[in-house]
Amino acid sequence: MKFFFAPVQGHTDAAYRHFHAKEYASTGVVYTTPFIRLEKGEIRKKDLRDALSPLNVGHDVVPQVIFRNAEELDALVELLYAEGVRRIDINMGCPFPLQTARGRGAATVGNPACASAVRDIVESRQDITFSVKMRLGFREEEWEPLLSVLNTVRLDHLCVHPRTASDQYSGQLHMQAFDAIYARSENPVVYNGDILLPSDALAIMTRYPDLHGIMVGRGALGRPSLLEEIATGKELEASERKRRMLDFHRELLEYYRSSLIGGDHQVLSKISPFWEYAEPEIGRKAWKELKKASTMAKYQTALAMITT
Repeated sequence: MKFFFAPVQGHTDAAYRHFHAKEYASTGVVYTTPFIRLEKGEIRKKDLRDALSPLNVGHDVVPQVIFRNAEELDALVELLYAEGVRRIDINMGCPFPLQTARGRGAATVGNPACASAVRDIVESRQDITFSVKMRLGFREEEWEPLLSVLNTVRLDHLCVHPRTASDQYSGQLHMQAFDAIYARSENPVVYNGDILLPSDALAIMTRYPDLHGIMVGRGALGRPSLLEEIATGKELEASERKRRMLDFHRELLEYYRSSLIGGDHQVLSKISPFWEYAEPEIGRKAWKELKKASTMAKYQTALAMITT
């Protein structure tokens, strides 16, 4: 069983991944970068910096690309290969309208040309290990033709979030669709979706005993020890979770304060999202104060409200 930290735009940058791995080193997590896309025919510089950051050294980090046609996918793969990348995750699951409206992410699931592009690139680049992260499409049944195509190539794994693009991150998971993908996929399957507690992961692993892995995103942002707890089978006490969460946050904050040149305002804009999903862990009062802190002094006062 493998454990994956899902990429989350605006949260899981190289620094976040580095200090998370440092604090929760026993987990053996595979980290996927937030998606990399083309802008005017080139990879965005900030995406490339993140994918190639020295902070990735020593950690299991896989760059993820998002595309809308064969030309974009080919270009992204070639550009990353030239930088020494030999493992690539292909995003066919992003539900955000800003991406799906451009034919990327979950919009590629129901696009036969995109399915063919993935097949062709995987077949032709035997020197690269590929994985795919997908949703069900815009409609629940759109995944079936894509799965048939993906079954003709060898992937490291197929990660499935059993929701449609319009579901975003709410509503019922379409577990019957996941059942079918799990049964019919010729590639190892990773489950992603609503893993917020260790018991959620245990229920999935029990239901799907041959599962290749579990991917967690928002759950691990709100409870950074979650993947370690799942991997070790040992649930931590709330006080221990908060203590280690604060240690993790402290190192990340110190890094931003030493590396960003825009002063406290820029540091706060980078570090405040750390707490976005953490209300259940730290309590509503501290969470609200952290979110609205407009100066570093107010932020530090709000931090002191988190008691362990």
